[in-house]
Amino acid sequence: MIIFTTNFGDIEIELDMDKAPVTSKNFIKYCQEGFYEGTIFHRVIKGFMIQGGGHTADMTEKPTHDPIVNEANRGLKNVIGSIAMARTDAPHSATAQFFINLANNSFLDFTATTNDGWGYAVFGKVTAGMDVVKKIGRAKTTSKHGHDDVPREAIVIEKVTIK
Repeated sequence: MIIFTTNFGDIEIELDMDKAPVTSKNFIKYCQEGFYEGTIFHRVIKGFMIQGGGHTADMTEKPTHDPIVNEANRGLKNVIGSIAMARTDAPHSATAQFFINLANNSFLDFTATTNDGWGYAVFGKVTAGMDVVKKIGRAKTTSKHGHDDVPREAIVIEKVTIK
């Protein structure tokens, strides 16, 4: 279990080591290294998802480890409260950034081993603090340093606890 202490409250996450072992181990590694502390939820889209784990409050992107294999084909779904890896258009490009689904986003699920079909790998779920996730999801946003949907008030991951 991972607990993100944010300036909006705590979010508790349970990882699925069985169905997403590579992704879960990658996430734990970043947590153990303290990588997420001081990063922000830099992309918030009401009714869709909140994304974090890559930028500091001034929108500087932190350097990451190499990308990991996409485990979206392991059966986990992008449903409300699930946590998944963010990536570029390339299916196997996820590094540190993640998002928490605010809705059932089945269009993000795996459908085929094609660029369009790979989907986004879910690797766990929020087990406590969905009220905090929803509060973050209601944050007022703006454009900042070439990024859209950035919360006007920085939503900071202040501490990460691994239990």
